[in-house]
Parts: sequence; C-alpha cells; structure tokens
Amino acid sequence: MSTLDTEVKPPIADKKSVNLQKHNDIRVDEYFWLNERENPEVVNYLKLENEYNKRMTTHTEDFQKQLFEEMKSRIKEDDTSVPYKKNGYWYITRYEIGKDYPIYSRKKETLEAEEEILFDCNKEAEGHNYFKMSGLNVSPDNTLIAFGVDTVSRRNYTIRIKNLVTGELYSETIETTTGGSTWAADSKTLFYTKKNEETLRSDKIYRHVLGNSVSEDVEIFNEEDDTFNTFVYKTKSREYIVIGSSSTLTSEYRILRADDPTGEFKVFQERVRGLEYGIAHYNGHFYVLTNLDNATNFKLMKVSEVDTSKENWKDVIAHREDVLIEDVEIFKDYLVINERHNGLNKINIKRWDGTADYYLPFDNETYTAFVGTNLDFNTKYLRYAYNSLTTPNSVIDFDMESKEKEVKKEQEVLGGKFNKSDYISERIWATAEDGTKIPISMVYRKGIQKDGNNPVLQYGYGSYGSTIDPYFSTVRLSLLDRGFIYAIAHVRGSEYLGRSWYEDGKLLKKKNTFTDFIDCSKFLISQNYTSSDHLYAMGGSAGGLLMGAVINMAPELYNGIVSAVPFVDVVTTMLDDSIPLTTGEYDEWGNPNEKKYYDYMKSYSPYDNVVAQEYPHMLVTTGLHDSQVQYWEPAKWVARLRELKTDDNILLLHTNMDAGHGGASGRFEALKEVAEEYAFLLDLEGIKG
Repeated sequence: MSTLDTEVKPPIADKKSVNLQKHNDIRVDEYFWLNERENPEVVNYLKLENEYNKRMTTHTEDFQKQLFEEMKSRIKEDDTSVPYKKNGYWYITRYEIGKDYPIYSRKKETLEAEEEILFDCNKEAEGHNYFKMSGLNVSPDNTLIAFGVDTVSRRNYTIRIKNLVTGELYSETIETTTGGSTWAADSKTLFYTKKNEETLRSDKIYRHVLGNSVSEDVEIFNEEDDTFNTFVYKTKSREYIVIGSSSTLTSEYRILRADDPTGEFKVFQERVRGLEYGIAHYNGHFYVLTNLDNATNFKLMKVSEVDTSKENWKDVIAHREDVLIEDVEIFKDYLVINERHNGLNKINIKRWDGTADYYLPFDNETYTAFVGTNLDFNTKYLRYAYNSLTTPNSVIDFDMESKEKEVKKEQEVLGGKFNKSDYISERIWATAEDGTKIPISMVYRKGIQKDGNNPVLQYGYGSYGSTIDPYFSTVRLSLLDRGFIYAIAHVRGSEYLGRSWYEDGKLLKKKNTFTDFIDCSKFLISQNYTSSDHLYAMGGSAGGLLMGAVINMAPELYNGIVSAVPFVDVVTTMLDDSIPLTTGEYDEWGNPNEKKYYDYMKSYSPYDNVVAQEYPHMLVTTGLHDSQVQYWEPAKWVARLRELKTDDNILLLHTNMDAGHGGASGRFEALKEVAEEYAFLLDLEGIKG
C-alpha cells in the first residue's frame, strides 16, 4: 500500500472556477461547486471516491473485519451503567448481547424493584440508517418523559412526550430542536430550545403546555445575536428554570422560579463582553463560577437570590494563577471543586463549616478524574470517575466523611488478554519553537526500545479550550498490542495548562497550535521514540484542521495522516454565516470580515495553502449530513490535493452517506470506522494482522 496501484485511477473532480473576493483579495476556488448537496453530479463524485477507497483498501478488508471483531470482543455486550437515584427512582442504562443501542430503564425506590423499561432504542431504531435518542427528561411527578430523536445525524432533534404510566406516546411533535427540555414544577409545562432551520443555531426558547397544540407554544426568549447560542435547564435544587445564552467569551443567564412557569424570567447578570459565568443554586443563594475582574482561571463567588447582579457577588474561592477551576458540585455539607493544576485533574473537597479541606489522592501523571452524576444535595457520598492511559474507567462512590471509597464498577476488558501491568504510560515535555514546554501523554507496551523504529500515532485537537485528557481506551489496545506508541500532544488551544494555554492558541495566535504539534513530532523523533518513516498523526473536526495545517507546513515528518470530518476550508466557511456554527465561532477564529483576521486565517487555512509538494499517505473521512463541518470541506480539500501533490502516496476520501459529524450510530457500527482507520495505519506500517 506504499504506492498507488496504477491500474486503479482516482476520480478527478471537474474544475469550475469561482472567484471569491474579499478585502480586494481574490481566491480562486475550482471546487466550490461541490457544496451543492442535492446536485447528482456531487453525489456521484462522492460515490466515485467511495468506490476508489474501497478498491484501494480491498486487500485490508479481512484485516478490518479482524480488527472490528477484536475491538468488539473486548466490550462487555450485556453491559449496565451504575444506577443513579433521582426523585425516588433508580435510573439505569443497559445493553444486551448483539444489540447496538441502549435500553433505558428505572426501578422504584430499590434496585430489587421490578424494572420499568422507558425505551428500548433497538426497537426505536428499526427502519433507520441512523438513530440517536437524547435529552431524556422525566417530569417531577415521575409520570411523563420528554425525549429527542435524530434520524439524520444533523444534531437536529424532534421532541416527543411519553406517558410512563400508560405507555402512550402523545401526539405532540416538536421539530427542529436541540433534543433537550426542562419540566416546570407542575409536570405539565415544558421548556425547550428551538434551532434556526437554516443555520441550526440554537436561538429560541419556547414554552409548551401538555395537551396543547405545538402551534400554540409561546416563544419565551429569542437570542438575536447570531454569535450566541441559547439553552434551558433546571438547577440541581429544582427551584429554578434557567435560560442561558453563551458565546465563546461571554455568558448571560435568566432565572424563573420553577413553580411559576408563566412568570417572567429575570436577567441574572446582563451580558458584558468577555464576562463568563456559570451558576448553581443552593439554600437561597447562587454560586457563580466566573472570570470577573480578570480571573483568567476562574473563581467561585456567591450572591443572594434576591439581587444577583455582579455588584453583589462575593468571593468564596479566590482566583489562582496556577489553578484552573473547571466546575463545582454543591452538597448540603460539602463543596466539591474540579480543578486542573499543571495539566492534572484535581478534586478538592471542602466542608462548608470549614472543618475539612482535602484533595482526593491520585498517583500518576496520565490519568483523568472528574465528578460524575450527583443529583442529591443531602448526601455524604460523592460519585466520581477515574481512568488512566493504562487503567480502565471506574465509577467510584466516595464517603466524604470517612474518606472511604467504593468502586461501584470498573470497566471490564474482555478477551482475557488485557493486563494493565503490561503497559507503561508517561508524560514528557517537548520544547516549542518559542521556548514553551508542551506536554505529551504517552502509552505503550512494556519492552519498547527507543531505536527510532517504533510506529507512533500522535493525536491532537487544540481548539475551543477543549482538553483531550489521557483516557483509557479498549479500542486503542489493537494498536498498542501491535507495537504502536500512542501519544496525545497537549498543544495550545486546549486548557490543559489553564486558561492562558487556550488564549495562546486561538485567534491571531492560532498557529501556535500547529507549530506545537510539529515540535512535539520533532521531539518524539529526536528522542528516538520513532522516525518520520514511522510517525503517524490523527485528528478530527478542529483536529482535522490541525492535520491539514501540519501537513502543509511539515509534510516530511509523517508517513501517514488520518483526518476525520476536518475543518479545512476555514476562510470560506467563516465568511458564510448561513452555515451552522459560523457566527458563534468568531471569538475562536476571528471574523474574516475584518481584514486582519481574513489575512491570518488565509495564511493557515489548509485548503488555501495546498501547494505542489509531497504529502504523506492520507485517509480523510466525512459524513454527508454533517452539520458541524460540511462534507464539502474535506471533498474540496481532497480534490485540490489530488491536483497539486507531487507524490504517489495514497489519498483516500470516505464519505459516510448516512451519517454526520459523530459518524455512525450504534456502538458497534462506530467501531467499523475505527477499524478502517487502524487498518489504514497498520497497513502503511507493514503490519498485516
């Protein structure tokens, strides 16, 4: 698979040049026409690419099946979640052998009670190529459940309501929503979020009354600023309905007593550009997690529910330069803080009365820990999750009083071959071109020699402040057990090292994300973990942008690239405010209607910077119905790469004609996509089985 089979010719997209002009600059886009989703010529081109992909990978089909079965065999098929209790019922999600979709159920008061099936999604999914249920929301009186369904994979949900006593599915059908909803205290008033039909931006909150026609629903709030999205939820105290509005850098909330559903929402604190805050209600007060007064890493404040404007906010936990507060969980006697220090998750537990203040102990540098589902105020038990690059995920109940813990469940790795002691994880630090130290989390099997010959898969994302923590993966074992080293590059643009780490990888500093990744690659090579003949890179969505940028800048470092649903046509997309997400992303990438951002974007946009040079082997994947990154971005990118690249390396485009941004639905169907990606990498490495 190292060079193209000359008998199999790749499809060549027609060139139909369109001049795109902005700021007296003209970009010529020969493949602009590929954005015509309904055009039979476009669909035919995508199908030709799929056929080419299939022919070029025919020799790995058996290997893909082997990998799929191997990955599937490690998964406990008849798996069950750790039950959690809410309002008198234990809620459980479980899977049955041979079935792709979850079964949602509950038991009244005790786990010994008779099981009540809420939904069997295997039945619900029948007749659909794609199926996703979301936003399950039980009424306060426990008799109704609202839920959202997407059968297209555009994250565009239809809300329905089911009577849990009679099993009746009510006639109300609420379309073009986020899928989520919130019941008022009366168990008949439902608040939900509508999406704009064209852009799919979440822009309106409506109130629906059970039994009324959906056409009578009342619009409660309209988020007119197209850089914001809106959402609605109920506080953990169950006392308030909250409408939130957020952009990348600014927050605003409105509150209403849950027992007054027809009342008027009150602005909590009006939006101020750059002011971010989140709220939690408890005992007559709101606790506010915020960056007020230049608290870059956030601080926790408190305010009476009577007058919530920021002039009345008082410090509870002050800002710290070296500690990022990610979230808080409030209990009757305890405050729990999810923190990040030097890249590592910390869970801090404090008693309100000041008699206890301690951290949960974690013992390595490649783990992930976070607070789980804690719906009860009046409890001494904290539920949290823990895993590491070598340790399967555990759900743990921790007694905050006695400090004893009970592992409620540790993820089972079936097949009898996994032993965590067979693997080593470590965190190393590369030096970026500007002197910044970039952390890399790595895992591999014991016995690896640093001789430059190890295949390495380097993974990255680095946008939106989203952090890829070092996590355990049963799927990844298929690479590790074949000699691969897996490395997560914690590049700037995430919040791995705090909020400033994010600020240094966005807007006019975005290129730091790309150069950090490249410098991590160079470091892995210099330390003899691998060489450019054995180094591979992978990223998806904004991580696909990362892939596109690094192969334009340093293609010689990599033997192969997997770029999933990649955001690669940055300038054109960010200039098109009809595309979902665009306007809400100006704070991340900049607004190209301003020349300085246009020029900067254009300087790194992968599609705009394809040149006549050698590129690595590449597998590019997308979904026809993707609402996050439109299919035409990777399609155009591949077409231009085919035209300009000077090598004979493999370039494949696989479009899932039934799916969107998240790929295939169903837990096993998604594994087939991973098996395809892994077979591509392993085959390049000469590993056949």
